[in-house]
Amino acid sequence: MEVLYGSTRGKDRKVTASQAVLQGLAPDGGLFVPDHIPVLHSDILKEIPKMDYRQTAYEVMKLFLTDFTEEELKNCINSAYDSKFDTEEIVPLAEAGGVCYLELFHGPTIAFKDMALSILPHLMVTAARKNKVENEIVILTATSGDTGKAALAGFADVKRTKIIVFYPKGGVSAIQEKQMVTQKGDNTLVVGIRGNFDDAQTGVKRIFADRALGEELGKNGYQFSSANSINIGRLVPQICYYVYAYGRLLREGKIREGEQVNVAVPTGNFGNILAAFYAKKMGLPLGKLICASNENKVLFDFFRTGAYDRNREFILTTSPSMDILISSNLERLIYRITGDDSAETAELMAALNGTGKYEITSEMRALLSDFYGNFATETEAGEEIKRLYKDYGYVIDTHTAVASAVYRKYREETGDSARTIIASTASPYKFARSVMKAVDQEQADKGDFELADELEKYSGVPLPGAVKDIRTAPVLHEKVCGAEEMKDVVREFLGL
Repeated sequence: MEVLYGSTRGKDRKVTASQAVLQGLAPDGGLFVPDHIPVLHSDILKEIPKMDYRQTAYEVMKLFLTDFTEEELKNCINSAYDSKFDTEEIVPLAEAGGVCYLELFHGPTIAFKDMALSILPHLMVTAARKNKVENEIVILTATSGDTGKAALAGFADVKRTKIIVFYPKGGVSAIQEKQMVTQKGDNTLVVGIRGNFDDAQTGVKRIFADRALGEELGKNGYQFSSANSINIGRLVPQICYYVYAYGRLLREGKIREGEQVNVAVPTGNFGNILAAFYAKKMGLPLGKLICASNENKVLFDFFRTGAYDRNREFILTTSPSMDILISSNLERLIYRITGDDSAETAELMAALNGTGKYEITSEMRALLSDFYGNFATETEAGEEIKRLYKDYGYVIDTHTAVASAVYRKYREETGDSARTIIASTASPYKFARSVMKAVDQEQADKGDFELADELEKYSGVPLPGAVKDIRTAPVLHEKVCGAEEMKDVVREFLGL
C-alpha cells in the first residue's frame, strides 16, 4: 500500500515519498508525516534475525519509501552502508553491566548521524531523477555538532548539489568544529553563528519559509532542501537500526520472540527517539522509550507537565549535540497525539514561535505513555563515564553517558528490569577532553589530539580515521556571522 506524506500543519496536498525527501520541509512550514504507519508483519520480524544490516534496512525502508523501486532503494542502501563504515556489521551491539549499547558511530564521521546521512544524498539524487528536477539542490542545515559534518561528508562533491552548514560558534567540541571547518569540496560552505543552535535552526527555518527567496532561487536554477532530521529521508533510515538491534538480540538468544525491549536515547532534536516510536508503531516489540535530556531539560519538563517552554537559560554542556531548547521533531509526535489534527498542531507551533511555549491537553498527555523522560546533570554524566570504565572497561561518550545515567534513574524509579538498548550516539573520541576528564582528571590539561592519543590507551579501541585525518588538515572555512546575516550569506554563496 502506497504511503503518502502530508504536512503536520496541513495546508498543502499530500506528496510521494521522493517528493517529501526532495522538499525537506513542507511549504507551509510543517514537517512531512506519513499518512499511515506501515506494519512490519510478523513473518518479516521472524526473518530479521537472519538478515544483515543492509537487508534489514531494505525491509523497513521499502514500507515508507513506496515510490522508490526495489532496484533504486537497494542501490541507495548498498552505496551508503559500505566500506566507509569501519565494521562490516555497520552497527555493533556491545554489552556492559547487562545493558546493550547500540554503537551507532562506526561511520565516516564517528557519530550516529552517519546512519541516515550516508544514504540521504543517494535518496535525494534518486528522487530528483524520478521527479525530473532540473534545478541544483541546495542543502541548508543547522547543526548542534554532528549533523553538520555527517551532511558535509555525504554531499561533498555530489553533482548538482550544494551544501551550507550553520553551527553555533563556541557551542561544539573542538573535534566537531575541526571536522567541519576542514571539509573539502567545492560545493560546501561552513559558517559559524554568533549564537546557539536554536538561533541557527530558527534562521534556517526562516530562510525555508521565505517565499520571495525561494522564487529567486528558482529563477536562478536552485531549490532548497534539508539534511536535518526534519527531512523524512533522515528519519526513515533511523528506524532501521532499532529493528536490526532487536533482531540481533533474538539471534544471540538474549530475548525471546515477542519479548519487549526498552530503548534509552540521548535526545536533542527528538528525531532519534521518534524513530524508535515509529518502529514501535510498526509492530516492533519495544517497551518504554526513555527520553534522556542533559541540563537543557525542556523535554523532561514537557513529559512531566505537558507544558513545553523554551523560555529558559540555554546551558552549554559537555554533550553539545543535545544543547537544544526547540526540539523540532517533537512536532511530529504532537501531530499524532492531536489525532492527526493539523489545525491544532499549527496552533501549538504558532504559540511556540510567538510566546515560546505551549501546553497540551490532558487527553493528549494520556497518549504519551510510551515515553519516560528524565535528565542527567553534568556531574552525573561524568560519573557514568567513570563508572562504566572502572567497572567494565567500556568507554562511552558524553551523550551516551546522559542516556545511560537516565536509564539507571528509570530502573531505580520503576523497578523495570526489561532488557534495554541504549543508543550510543557518538564515539568517545569526538569528545575526548570531556571523556578523559571523567576517566582520569590528571590528563585534562593536554591538547585535544593528545587527549585522543591517551584515550586510545585507555579504551583499547584504535584511533578512528576520522580523527587522524583532521589532526593536520588545513582550515578551509572561516566565515562567522550573526543569525540575522544568514540569508545574506546564502545569497552570496549562490551568487544571487
